[in-house]
Amino acid sequence: MPKPPLPTSDHFTTPRRRFLQAWGGVAALAAVGMPRPAAAEVDPATVPEIKRTRAALYLMAAEVPGFIESRGGAAKVLFLDVRTRAEAMYVGMAGNVDALVPFVEHQELMTDWDDKRGMYRLEPLQDFVPEVNRRLQDKGLSKTDIVVLICRSGDRSSRAANRLADDGFTQVWSVVDGFEGDMGKDGRRSVNGWKNAGLPWSYKLDRSRMYFPR
Repeated sequence: MPKPPLPTSDHFTTPRRRFLQAWGGVAALAAVGMPRPAAAEVDPATVPEIKRTRAALYLMAAEVPGFIESRGGAAKVLFLDVRTRAEAMYVGMAGNVDALVPFVEHQELMTDWDDKRGMYRLEPLQDFVPEVNRRLQDKGLSKTDIVVLICRSGDRSSRAANRLADDGFTQVWSVVDGFEGDMGKDGRRSVNGWKNAGLPWSYKLDRSRMYFPR
């Protein structure tokens, strides 16, 4: 099965190229209705530096449902979306995520600009760890149980995983291609990710899964 076109921009690192080459075909399989490979861990050596975590526990979006099932099902795993509330509203949300717990959020009035990222500035959400702990308790799980984090494309989820590790969590897995996937050379996120893998998602949000300051 041919793989989707891969980004060829000169700034891509060797690990990033290996990462895309190794996993770029998963979305293509899903698109034509062919079975996805069995749940498998991602080789840490293929993960770009910006997406790496201290625990080195990684999954591709297409592998998440099978991975959760293999670890005892949804009751045994906490699956969290760590994107902003705006992303959940306007881009959609994975169908089987337990909750939205933003790792960073936009300023209330969005008055500051991030020149490096070319977007309104994001700030750390101080309630991130407490909210994760609340969601963990709601499911009757502990910090030694499995937590899976997904963001847009694997950057924030890696930092969120490290933050949770600092708080004593021992099995935090980061989805390295995220909900939208990596950027292709055409400027679109069409390479990989939850949406491109044909996994269930919706713009219709469940209030009980949304984040509200407490």
